[in-house]
Amino acid sequence: MAEKREKSGEKFVERRKSVVDRRLGLDRRRGPGIRRSLDRKAAEEGEMTDEQFQFLMAIDKYKRANQRPFPTWTEVLDVIKALGYRKVEEPCSLEDLKKQQESVEA
Repeated sequence: MAEKREKSGEKFVERRKSVVDRRLGLDRRRGPGIRRSLDRKAAEEGEMTDEQFQFLMAIDKYKRANQRPFPTWTEVLDVIKALGYRKVEEPCSLEDLKKQQESVEA
């Protein structure tokens, strides 16, 4: 098509005022080539605590290292123990745990 334009003497004129390549998906404020993962973005925006983010990254690292997209609950427990979590209190119900967390936050 460009050859036909050249033969007919027509010149190509760019009609778009600004050209943005949306295929890259880069956040220009962070610099080229630096993208935040959805997990990192949620953590930075306060939707996730540091503890939750650390757990999520540990699970992701385990899945990549062992090529397991869906780890078993036993494997999840192993990751939790590897993070340093130990059972130090007596078990309680989930309702009681939520009440404790709400009283700490208040």
